[in-house]
Amino acid sequence: MKFGKVLNPEIIDFTFPETHPDTIKLLSGFDKEQELSVYVGCAKWNKADLKGFYPRGIKDELVYYSSQFNSIELNATFYRLFSPEQFEKWRDKTPEGFKFFPKLTQEISHWKRLEGVADVVNYYLDAATKLEEKLGTIFLQLHANFSPKNFDRLEKFVKGWPKEIPLTVECRHTDWFTDEVIARDFFQLLEDYNVSNTIVDTAGRRDMMHMRLTNNEAFIRYVGANHVSDYARLDDWVQRLAEWVALGLRNIHFFVHQNLEVESPLLAAYFIEKLNKKLGISLKIPNQESQQTLF
Repeated sequence: MKFGKVLNPEIIDFTFPETHPDTIKLLSGFDKEQELSVYVGCAKWNKADLKGFYPRGIKDELVYYSSQFNSIELNATFYRLFSPEQFEKWRDKTPEGFKFFPKLTQEISHWKRLEGVADVVNYYLDAATKLEEKLGTIFLQLHANFSPKNFDRLEKFVKGWPKEIPLTVECRHTDWFTDEVIARDFFQLLEDYNVSNTIVDTAGRRDMMHMRLTNNEAFIRYVGANHVSDYARLDDWVQRLAEWVALGLRNIHFFVHQNLEVESPLLAAYFIEKLNKKLGISLKIPNQESQQTLF
């Protein structure tokens, strides 16, 4: 992922923002006895990006990937519409308990900018729901120039989204977070319609670390900087997620990116090991016998 990339990550202040007060209020209202659900994965499974992750002789990358991770942030669906049959094939190749978290196609988010998209959304959902129980949260990533002047479009889209299919929204224009009035209205819209507010942790856009959850889901897209600081940042996330779980958070969806994706599985393995110990869970640590830190 190139979004938020910086040339000198060592000069970035990676200090974690405090949890938003409304997040504390929201999470405190949930049932702490509900079972904790945690999914951690990468953005891609293709061998060209994840060099060194696959043992020699692996013929089907998804089959192997899904034996190591319990989820994938499916970026491929952003670039083109896939057929229902393709989603069925992905479903049938992966084990029980595996989940896909697919991105909405750019035709919806970038080309048509949420206007006049009913037909393409319906086609997308008809196809994606072929994943059945393996369909996780679908995410809408808006263009960086999709500003709050388009609030009405986003509001209409959110209100029209099928309530039975989980959705998360990633806004990138700075005004969604830095303008207090706009942020308040945006967060309230998502909270009212049980839509997750995506958190993006990337070096060049610290404003997207808004720490405002809008339902009982922390959907986090972590972008490493291919720098030693990547591990300390993951340590901070382990601590913060533990704090949110203590408050009432029960759904963690955490996806690891890198500017050079080859390193994503290593970071994800490190994060999973730390999270297992902190939360008392037992997610599989991918390629555990061969993993080591990069720096």
